[in-house]
Amino acid sequence: MIWDHMATERSPHQASGSDQHKRLVVGWFSFTCCEDSTILFTELLNDHLDEWKKVMEFRHMKALKTNNSLSGLDVAFIEGAISSESQANEVRQIRENAKYVVAIGACACTGQPSTSRNQFVSEQLNERIRWYLGHFDYGKEVKSLGEVIEVDDMVRGCPMKVTSFLQTLEKYLYLFDVAQHV
Repeated sequence: MIWDHMATERSPHQASGSDQHKRLVVGWFSFTCCEDSTILFTELLNDHLDEWKKVMEFRHMKALKTNNSLSGLDVAFIEGAISSESQANEVRQIRENAKYVVAIGACACTGQPSTSRNQFVSEQLNERIRWYLGHFDYGKEVKSLGEVIEVDDMVRGCPMKVTSFLQTLEKYLYLFDVAQHV
């Protein structure tokens, strides 16, 4: 008998134990915003957690867990505008580790309302605002997610439109051939 080590390796998209079907590996990230879409997503988990944990692996989601990883993401859902170079570097790293990136909510999709700060003229920035910009590592300009990295899809709204999010999630479940297990 010839040993085929490739046939015995478990895909990173498969669940452990007896539940051996593919799962979508997702990450949920939040940057400069009010995090209303993160709140909505956690509310959706109230209704869908049992169903979703069969077809998705939540590899990165600070709202739910402390042990997070960027490695091998199928889809990264990113909420919020990018307001510093450190945030820009972080989303670039997420982009490198995710096959697809979905901008979630108005701040990620358009930068608004956070990008309204870009219209301030220097005389309008008093010492208190300057202090906040420096203290919280904010850059000179706020950018939408698409101005920093390539974005594959957008779920608009403030907060995100739930039906649009669910349709986008379903799209990726089908794309990764996971939908058959829903």
